[in-house]
Order: sequence, then C-alpha cells, then structure tokens
Amino acid sequence: MRDSAVTGSEGPEPAEEPDGPGTTDRRDGPRIPMPRSSVEDTGQPVPDPPAPPPPPEPLVLEHRVLKSLLGAWALAACSAAEATAVEEHLGDCGPCAQEALRLRDAVGLLHPEESLDLDPGLRSRVLESCLGRRPPRIPVPEWAVPYDAETARLDALLRDIGHSEWHAPVRLRWFERDGQVQRKTTVAGVIAHLLAVDGLVGLALGLDDPLGPPAGDPQLPAHRTEAYWQASRFPPTRAVRGPWRDQTHEIVRTGSFAGDGSGRLPVPYGTVPAPPDEGAGQKIEVPLRDAMVDRAFECWIHAGDIAEAVDYPYDPPSPRHLHRMIDLAARMLPDTLAGRRRSGLAAPPRDLVAAGAPGRSLRLEIEGLGGGEWFIALDSPGATASAEREVAHVALDGVEFCRLAAGHVSPVEAAAGQDGDREAIRDVLFAAASLSRM
Repeated sequence: MRDSAVTGSEGPEPAEEPDGPGTTDRRDGPRIPMPRSSVEDTGQPVPDPPAPPPPPEPLVLEHRVLKSLLGAWALAACSAAEATAVEEHLGDCGPCAQEALRLRDAVGLLHPEESLDLDPGLRSRVLESCLGRRPPRIPVPEWAVPYDAETARLDALLRDIGHSEWHAPVRLRWFERDGQVQRKTTVAGVIAHLLAVDGLVGLALGLDDPLGPPAGDPQLPAHRTEAYWQASRFPPTRAVRGPWRDQTHEIVRTGSFAGDGSGRLPVPYGTVPAPPDEGAGQKIEVPLRDAMVDRAFECWIHAGDIAEAVDYPYDPPSPRHLHRMIDLAARMLPDTLAGRRRSGLAAPPRDLVAAGAPGRSLRLEIEGLGGGEWFIALDSPGATASAEREVAHVALDGVEFCRLAAGHVSPVEAAAGQDGDREAIRDVLFAAASLSRM
C-alpha cells in the first residue's frame, strides 16, 4: 500500500459521524450536546394560552328569594353565586342588611371562639383513659403523681423556649427570719438547682448523686445548690435539661417500687446547725411520700419563676395536686412555729399541754383551688388542734397561700381574711413564709 502523505496524493475523506448525546469530534475535541428539540428548534410559533372561561352569569333573584337565603348566607352554606347575589343585595336593601347582621351575631353565639392553648388537664385525662384501658403493672403511687405531673409540665415549658432564653435572668426568692431574700441566677441555673435538691430523694432511693459520690451526711438543699454551681467549670446551660429530666424519671420509677408503696421511707434533708451552746444540730428527715409532694411544690414554684422570666403563661397545678401541697404545708406549720419560738422570732406559748391533749388552735381556711380547712396547734407541736379550742381564723386563696409558703409573698402583704387573736395570726403567717428556702 502507498502512503498518501508520502506521495502527496489525497486520500478518501473520512465518513462523518452523526452528532448525538455523548459524541465527540476527534478534530475539535469534546462538544456540548445539543438541546432536545423545542418550539424554537422547529421554528413553529408559540401557541396562545387557552382563553379563560367566561365569568358565570350573575344570578338575578327576587327579593323574597334573597331574603330566604340570609340564614344560609350567615352560616356560609350558600354557593358562590348565591353568596355574591346576597351580598350585592345587602348593599341596596337596608332591612335585609339589618337582618343579616342579626343572623351573623347569632351564628357567633353558636360557634364561640376557642383558645388555641391546650387544656392543662388534657394530659391527666389522656393518661387516665390510657391507664383505664391497660393498667400499669406497677402503678405510680398517688403521692408521687403530683411530682410526675409537675416535672412533665416544666419539661414541656423548657422544650418550648429558645436557646438564648436559657440564659434569661431569674430571681430565686425565699424568706429567712423576718425578711425576704433573693438570689440571682438564670433559667439553666434554676434547673441545676432542682437537679441538685431532687438528688436528696434520689440518694434515699439508691440512685446516683448528681454532685458526685456522697461524703458523710447529706447537705442542706441550699448548700447542695451552691456546691453544684461552684463545681461547674462554666455556668449551667441548656445541657442540664437532660440530666434533670432523666433523674425525675428515675425517681418516679424507683419510688414506685420502693418499700411497700406506703411512702414511709425516710429521706434525709441534711442537718440544721445548732447554736454553739446547744450541741449537735437537728437532723431533718421526712417520709418519701411527703418529700415527693415537697419536690412537686418546688418544681411548680420555680417553673413559675422561669415562666415569668421568659414571658410564658403558666397555670397552677390541678386542684387535687394543689390540695396535697397545701396539706403538707399545713401539717408542717406547728413544728415550724415551735422552731421560730425557740429562736425568739415568735411570741412565747400561752398554754402548754401534753402531746395529744387539746390545745389552742388556729383555723386555716383555704378557698378556691385545692381548698379545705386545717386546724393548727399554736402552743405545743404535739397538741391536738380542734374547733373547740379555736382562738383565731385565717382565710386565704389556695394559690396565694402557696406563694406565701414559697416566700414569694410577704406575710404582711398576704391578702388574708383575719379574725381573732392577732398575735397568733401573725405568728402563723410568718411561720408559713418560713417554710420557704432556696
């Protein structure tokens, strides 16, 4: 064979390859595929869009027919054409316009506006219905239900707030001796406080202490909180929500199995230091059933503090749970009053009696949510309080009494109905405020 390049003669031209997707021209390098055929490719004109359908012919109805449609129009039950005809007629007919306005007002009464907020009792009703269909193998004791409900409500609040709101300033308020005390912290700091103090109940149930391995006698709640805050390298953040929530679940779960279900397991709350000349301090122990109600009460109070800081609506507990909280506070008043008397903060007793004997009493009447009546022994903590020895009567709203017991309301400013021995009334109101702590 002869080589055309050598001889100078032209050889046959190579056959052309069809252009298509993915093909290349060996002479010019890779080529961009041509677009698929379109209207522009074919050169055909762009078709006109379809003409809109003609508007429907307006209905022409007699006055008596339009008047009969007013009720259906008020209920939004007319067709579009009928509604248009009625509304055009109302602009020209005064009597029909007045009748239409009256019907619209009546429809508003039949369909009142409803709030978008969930009913606070919805969770309890749903749980009650579910447990009625399938009872739990180990039910939550009645005395642990308020704690379970209040921690769930607070957790729902924490789920709804934003990241920056965890650092919103919060004022913790309580009552010491005869005055109110405040401590500044943040929303995350409040949850850290609840985590540390709830740990006292967890310790009694055999759970791990969030402060680390326990060393000796459990600390007082305020000391535990300060220790937890100071042990943290950085101020608490939203990360504290997970450990707090897990601990609440473990407390409810473990408490349901504890003992015989009566809640008599003692929970140490630390030791109150005594004056130098009185020797050892006083150890504080409460039954598990009361400790759980106490923790539910503090959870609700501090949830209200958080809600106030982040401008979030927050309702009181259910009346049944609020009644348990008030009952616990009322049962603690005689011992608290005796402690204030030993410290010189209350008037001396007037009629000391033996334990179990009837003594002077104050009738505490709680109105509204969680209401009821309690008789408070005034002179001897072990005395029997009764209506026969009543010397004073105090009436308070249930939520107001709880705010007083939380140190959020001064005893002087508490809106109370008072009758009888003024000195006894003052001592009991100040003793109620002294139930509070950080």
